[in-house]
Amino acid sequence: MKPAQGSMTLAEMKEFAAFPSSTQRYIRRSLDVGLDREDAMQRWSRDVVEAASIRAQARLYNNLPDLRAMVPDDSGLSAIEPFLAPLMTLVAFDLGQGRLTSFSALRFLYERLLGAEVRPWLPSAFCAAAALPHLHPELRRKLLQSISEAAATASGWSNRQPAFFPYWVEKVDSGTTLAS
Repeated sequence: MKPAQGSMTLAEMKEFAAFPSSTQRYIRRSLDVGLDREDAMQRWSRDVVEAASIRAQARLYNNLPDLRAMVPDDSGLSAIEPFLAPLMTLVAFDLGQGRLTSFSALRFLYERLLGAEVRPWLPSAFCAAAALPHLHPELRRKLLQSISEAAATASGWSNRQPAFFPYWVEKVDSGTTLAS
């Protein structure tokens, strides 16, 4: 028996809700950029630094369609380099932004950006990118400690596509009443 789609969606929503608000914001922004959902610059840019970050992210995320097409079907070494090197570059960028502070947050985002097929490759891309010297040593330590032994050594991965894709929701004034 398979769990009901609704219960899996609820589990994904709970996982997202457990992330810090800055991580939630970054995931929504990244999905807008990577899935071309909204004008990310208009929606998410609060200052010139964030605008520059969004532009850089958009340039890197332009490679997502190609990356989706080259997710290896097996673990043969010939398929690893053309896929893992660009994946690690994207992961390194996202980790360098300082908003994805755990493996689970990165996995949550990349399952949505690239699909369930990327799951077997995420631990290696995460560990490689999290160990790069462009990250502060304290952040490297925190990131590398966030991946569980089970995630790093899994013998298999689910191929179920994610169902919940977080989206920007406008705040509603609590003093406003809705007319029926």
